[in-house]
Amino acid sequence: MLRWLRGFVLPTAACQDAEPPTRYETLFQVLDRNGDGVVDIGELQQGLKNLGIPLGQDAEEKIFTTGDINKDGKLDFEEFMKYLKDHEKKMKLAFKSLDKNNDGKIDASEIVQSLQILGLTISEKQAELILQSIDADGTMTVDWNEWRDYFLFNPVTDIEEIIRFWKHSTGIDIGDSLTIPDEFTEDEKKSGQWWRQLLAGGIAGAVSRTSTAPLDRLKVMMQVHGSKSMNIFGGFRQMVKEGGIRSLWRGNGTNVIKIAPETAVKFWAYEQYKKLLTEEGQKIGTFERFISGSMAGATAQTFIYPMEVLKTRLAVGKTGQYSGMYDCGKKILKHEGLGAFYKGYVPNLLGIIPYAGIDLAVYELLKSHWLDNFAKDSANPGVMVLLGCGALSSTCGQLASYPLALVRTRMQAQAMVEGAPQLNMVGLFRRIISKEGIPGLYRGITPNFMKVLPAVGISYVVYENMKQTLGVTQK
Repeated sequence: MLRWLRGFVLPTAACQDAEPPTRYETLFQVLDRNGDGVVDIGELQQGLKNLGIPLGQDAEEKIFTTGDINKDGKLDFEEFMKYLKDHEKKMKLAFKSLDKNNDGKIDASEIVQSLQILGLTISEKQAELILQSIDADGTMTVDWNEWRDYFLFNPVTDIEEIIRFWKHSTGIDIGDSLTIPDEFTEDEKKSGQWWRQLLAGGIAGAVSRTSTAPLDRLKVMMQVHGSKSMNIFGGFRQMVKEGGIRSLWRGNGTNVIKIAPETAVKFWAYEQYKKLLTEEGQKIGTFERFISGSMAGATAQTFIYPMEVLKTRLAVGKTGQYSGMYDCGKKILKHEGLGAFYKGYVPNLLGIIPYAGIDLAVYELLKSHWLDNFAKDSANPGVMVLLGCGALSSTCGQLASYPLALVRTRMQAQAMVEGAPQLNMVGLFRRIISKEGIPGLYRGITPNFMKVLPAVGISYVVYENMKQTLGVTQK
């Protein structure tokens, strides 16, 4: 980024006091495409695009509104120069905070040390990859000129934004509600990026869940009935025979509707728990993130759990048994009482801890392994690596929590199974193990795993397209 700047004449401090810097003038001329002495937002965006450094609409607008002091919708040269000088001062402070030994250069060990202070642990090799993206002369150190040129048009304001490491979440939804929420910077929250990303993720999740709903319903049927004779092909054939092709999507409406309230509550709760567990200004660590994520998941599940019960009942129900979600809820309330909407709640909450813990731990392990062994010239692992890490970590989390998920589903639906005793969590575990053995705790896991790859692929494609449509800044 901005390596072309290094060919310009960089003025000394004395020259800066005497006359307008050549570097600022040259940059301004490049952006002022019609030569009228001012730059509007369109010229700024097109100019940055022509220079090969498109930042995204929000970042470009932030530069423009910050620099446009008189708010006339245009940047003249004085405003442009003042913005760059002010921005360089902030970048200088950030540079000095990284330059621990004050030798005028940043090396890998200083990046590792600085990240540890912010609560992030990386290896020296990972720090070298970060350096490589900024280092212009191949010395594996970064001096002030390299640092300034790299961040010249990046509207970050402090060291935490600059060193922000890539995040756990990729916006991918595979239909499991126990994942740790996404994290957003203060800048993303102020600019409105967070709600666009959440909306894009919600739409992607709805499309992904609808596309894989037949596999999800088959999983629920196998979990509830626990028949050793029900295989994937036989299960699909039985569902189609009983209710037709449309029955394969039974319960999916509820599954999609609950995305919005669940995501909103989880995001809000996650922010609150992070504040409780960290001091003001402190960067959240992996352990605090895990605890905050688990508690946020529990809070969201408490809020939307009745919808989980409705989804299960609709998926297991026979054709004509319920006319819809409202009818299902009314009948449950009438015949079983309010408590029926929280059947299976305890095993569901208990499942959050192993799922979220293993998911996060495996993701970080896979990410670090890739950076240490396969990364060549970039600290950014790329989309496919992130998707692979996310899919594998989620699969490991599901393996650990699946028995609890199965017991939860059976508790939600056991009132519908003729002749089935109404057991609590411990009683169900004992019955499953005595009647079906340990494999009975994993009944239905095959269709559950079968939906992971298509769900991830569909969700990613829709998510990326929705981000573009909604104007989400590409990082």
